[in-house]
Amino acid sequence: MKLKPLTITFLTFCVAAFSGMKAASAGSFSVIADGLYNAGGLSFGPDGNLYVTEAGIGGNGACVPPASGQGDSLCYGTSGAVTKIENGKTERILTGLPSLALPDGTGASGPRDIQFDAKGKPYVLIGYGANPTFRDRNLGYTDLGKIIAPDFNTNSWTSNADLANYELANNPDGGDVGSNPLGFVIDGNNLVVADAGANDLLRVNTDNSNLRAIVAFPQDILTNPVFPPSDTPSNEPAQVPSQGEVVRSQFPTQAVPSNVAKGPDGAYYVSQFTGFPFPEGGAKIYRIGADGLPTVFADGFTQLTDLEFDPAGNLYALQYANQSAWKGNFDGSVIKIATDGTRTTLLSGNGLESPSALTIGSDGAVYVTNRGDRPGLGQVLKIENIKSVPEPDSVLGVLAIGALGVAWLHKKRNPTEF
Repeated sequence: MKLKPLTITFLTFCVAAFSGMKAASAGSFSVIADGLYNAGGLSFGPDGNLYVTEAGIGGNGACVPPASGQGDSLCYGTSGAVTKIENGKTERILTGLPSLALPDGTGASGPRDIQFDAKGKPYVLIGYGANPTFRDRNLGYTDLGKIIAPDFNTNSWTSNADLANYELANNPDGGDVGSNPLGFVIDGNNLVVADAGANDLLRVNTDNSNLRAIVAFPQDILTNPVFPPSDTPSNEPAQVPSQGEVVRSQFPTQAVPSNVAKGPDGAYYVSQFTGFPFPEGGAKIYRIGADGLPTVFADGFTQLTDLEFDPAGNLYALQYANQSAWKGNFDGSVIKIATDGTRTTLLSGNGLESPSALTIGSDGAVYVTNRGDRPGLGQVLKIENIKSVPEPDSVLGVLAIGALGVAWLHKKRNPTEF
């Protein structure tokens, strides 16, 4: 078994409970949007309405091979969209966006995240999920693997940064070439992007200048990793050990950064999805300070897909599943990490399944895109009445969090860029 880069078509984010974590699910939620197609990131606009991306279901156009080089091809279409949620009603306000997916519409890359700058201008991140070498060669000109600036009034957009081409030209992590930008944050005049396929964090000015890598994340070395049984069905046969194959006790796997948030201390915080075989308890939250070096801020998670700070400096982390995804149980969790390091589970399972992104509303509620890997079945949940249960046994990362907690409360909400 020769494992290629993580095929982001399988990036149905997986989460596992960290050591000692108690499954508390005291929060209640309501479904405020339904019927979404591979729902991704979400953000409140200047009008107070909630906007969510839909990666679509690909189409009948040209195809590219998956990142591993084995399994079904990913085929192109224009089924991606941005949807607005206003007063309980949903409306697709930007359509015809590029989409790439497996034949059944799963494993989609397309619109993955949306953010608004300080002036209310929207930006949308378009994923890709394959080797950039094949994008232009096979598909012609598309906006896959780019950031775009949309005009909702005219259902049009302009291209901004070409993140996939940056990976093709520079390959900052030095590994196999691949690109799948999944999440970003706007920091002043900069767009800061987590590219899961390239294993790096990128920054580009909003005027499309000075695209560069901030940091490339190192591989993880797993000890005695747990793999799917050899007869497990998979779109990526290279990721399943052959019958009778001896698996090494030390196994390298890619970092797969999934999203980024800016902390009250001015640093960037990056969630880790982890590479195959998606070790339970193996995902981390990295902190990248002014020196540009990644340090582990908190660990013990499984397949994180998003994170966000609230105005008080608490960090919310989203787990795609509480077990390795290949096990087939996609119950996810929303976990709050307080400024003193205390971890609490706001919601686990009970309808929270393969969530892909979250945001915090001005009302203090947590909004989550749910079933983000299921075309036509995606939802947006509003989690409220949160009465979370502390996780006293969650010790990993607590000291690091607690040390920064007090300082955060004395920082400005929008500190000067480092």
